[in-house]
Parts: sequence; structure tokens; C-alpha cells
Amino acid sequence: MESGRRRRRSRAEADQVVAEYEASGLSQEVFSGQREIPLKTLARYVTRSRKQKAGSKESGRWVAVEVAGHETGGSELAVLLSCGRRIEVKRGFDVGTLRQLVAGLERA
Repeated sequence: MESGRRRRRSRAEADQVVAEYEASGLSQEVFSGQREIPLKTLARYVTRSRKQKAGSKESGRWVAVEVAGHETGGSELAVLLSCGRRIEVKRGFDVGTLRQLVAGLERA
């Protein structure tokens, strides 16, 4: 890169940088140093990408739910997905595992 000149990337190029960063498994500091991208620039790209992804998820992927009474006496929840799959959480579930599952689904 020439001294004093900044490289301006298109939105598609910035999105590609974010995809490569996320696939790399590196910290933003290490990735930006290896690619000679200013850390603030990479952070801005990542933030914009995550906001864009979150906005697209909110536009139709989540729906309101109703928690039914406990007729069975057990403490369990079930989520029925539109594809016919079912996710069940039964009494004694591991909260950490559930958090990981939800985080994974939110990233998908």
C-alpha cells in the first residue's frame, strides 16, 4: 500500500474480508496485522456485517411463542421448526449447552 493513501473497498470486498476473518479463527488484531488492514477498519467491517446479519434474521426468522401449561407435571420446552424438526429441552438440561445451541442457530 502506498504511503498516505488508503485503499477503499467495495461492500462486496469488505464482506469477503469479514468472511475470511471469521473463517480464519484468528483474533482481529492478528488477522488485521497479517492482511495489513487497519484494526479499526476490520472492526468496522465486522460490526457492519453482524448488524446486517442480525437485521436479516429479525425480518422473519423468529416468531412469537406461547408457553403452554404444565399438564404433564414435567419441566420441559419444545420448539417446533417450520421444517418439521423439533428441539426439546427437558428437566435438568445444561444451561451452557442451550446457550451454545442458541448462539449457533443465531449465527446460521
